[in-house]
This record gives sequence, C-alpha cells and structure tokens, in this order.
Amino acid sequence: MSSQPSQPAVEVPRLAARDVIEAVLENMRRNLEPLKYSTLAPSRYVVYLHPAEFARLEGILPVLMEQTTRALGEELARLNRGRFGGYFRRLLGEAVPVENPGGAWQIEVLPDPDGDLAEGDILIQSDLALPQRDEPGAGQRTRRITTVFSGHRTTRREESIREVPTGPPVVHGRLRWEDESGSHAFDLTQDVVSVGRGGLACRVDARIDTSVDVSREHLRIRRDPATGSFRVVDWSTLGTTVNGRPIPKGYEMVDGEKRDNGVDSPLPDRCRIGLADTVYLDFEVVSR
Repeated sequence: MSSQPSQPAVEVPRLAARDVIEAVLENMRRNLEPLKYSTLAPSRYVVYLHPAEFARLEGILPVLMEQTTRALGEELARLNRGRFGGYFRRLLGEAVPVENPGGAWQIEVLPDPDGDLAEGDILIQSDLALPQRDEPGAGQRTRRITTVFSGHRTTRREESIREVPTGPPVVHGRLRWEDESGSHAFDLTQDVVSVGRGGLACRVDARIDTSVDVSREHLRIRRDPATGSFRVVDWSTLGTTVNGRPIPKGYEMVDGEKRDNGVDSPLPDRCRIGLADTVYLDFEVVSR
C-alpha cells in the first residue's frame, strides 16, 4: 500500500516585536491633528495581538512597552527637528510643533478577546483628547482611531467618544431583546446609538450575542434632539426590518469601505426591529 506524500505545513509569518513598535509609530504619524499653533499626537495606544503572538511576546512586554514609549518620544523629536519638515509644511501649511497633549505616552498590549485577528495581525486603538467645545453640557471629546495592520493591507476606522458630564442620564428610549446570552434591556440616553455584534475593530453601544448573520455594526438609531423623534439607519449586510418591512441600506461601498449615504427610516413610538431575521429588538419611546 503506497503512502501519499505529506503536504508541507503552511508556515505563518512570525510577528517580530519591532513590528509592533513600527505599527504604533505608523499609527501616530497617520493620526496627527493640526491646530493653528501646534499639532497634537495621540497619547494613548492599546495594541491587540493574536493570542498565540501575545503568549510568545508576553515575557518581554515590559521591555516592548518601554521601547515603544522611547520610540514615540524619538519620533516626536524627529518631527520637530524638521527631518520631515518639507512634508509637514505642505501638509499643515506652516511649521508648527508636534505635541503630546497628555504629557506622557500610555502603552498597553493585550490579546485579542474576540477572535478577529489572524496570527501576524496587529490592531491598534489610539486615543487623542480633542479641544473641548464651548457648548452647554458638552463633555470632553476623544478621537479614537482603530488601525488594523494585516499583511500588506491597512484598514482604519475613526470614531468620536464624548465623556458625558456626571449626573443622572435622561432615558429617551429603550430596547429589549433576547439573544444567545439571555434577555437584555438597553436605555437610549444618547442621540446616536450603534447596535450589532461588535468587536475590537467595531465598537457598538448595544452588543448582540448571536450568529454572524447579524453584522458587527448592524444598525444605528438616531434621535433628533429638536423633535424627540427616532430614525434607524441600516448598516448591515443581511438587512434590517421595522415591523416586518425591510428598510433601505444606509450606506454605499466606496473603495471597499462603507460610507453613509444619508438614507434612514422613521421609527414608530413602539415597534419591532429585525436584525437579519435572527434577533428582534422591541423599541419604545420613553420620553421626548
């Protein structure tokens, strides 16, 4: 009986620790925020790795984080010495200093808890505190950039996180649903709420524990502060229904990324929202 020759195992490229440092530096360079008299650099970086890569590097994490901090400081000094001065003058219109508004760099390295990353991938979330707006009740705003480095491909997602001032929140609406982890209720206290399975590269406000038929970010619920009315934006792959009727897509694909097309649908004061005919959310208005 002849034996078949065994196929050689596919070797996964090993992630070098210096690749993590270079990825953090690239994230910083891509996400500078120009002002009139200075340019701000993100000060906090959370790095996620595949659990196997994290386990391999775990023993040297203190050294890795120390050297990442050192490399960020050196990169900031290089930018301010004018090594890339010509580029930044064209980009910013004038030579202004690049600053770390937090004063110190914050670095954290964690294993991917959601199984989204392949071995060799690096996901980085960087936070930049933005200047506070002079609006009544406006909290501190933070711009969070999520960058995924996967082979030769880089994807980027930006979101704005507002720290709400302390005090009891006003509940404008409520969602109730059942999924694989049980029964849930979610109070709508913000003017925009995202709903879906969520994940490292896709933060959502109301997280649904269910199958992949429900998208990472499946829909957005928006409230008009002037009227108190609610509308829903379908951001999914397999569709959203309101009281059994499909609603139109709220996005278009441009260069492989979803772009909001301005299409949304009204929500009655009480209704049932279907997510890919898999999970159903009972929505109700609580107060206007």
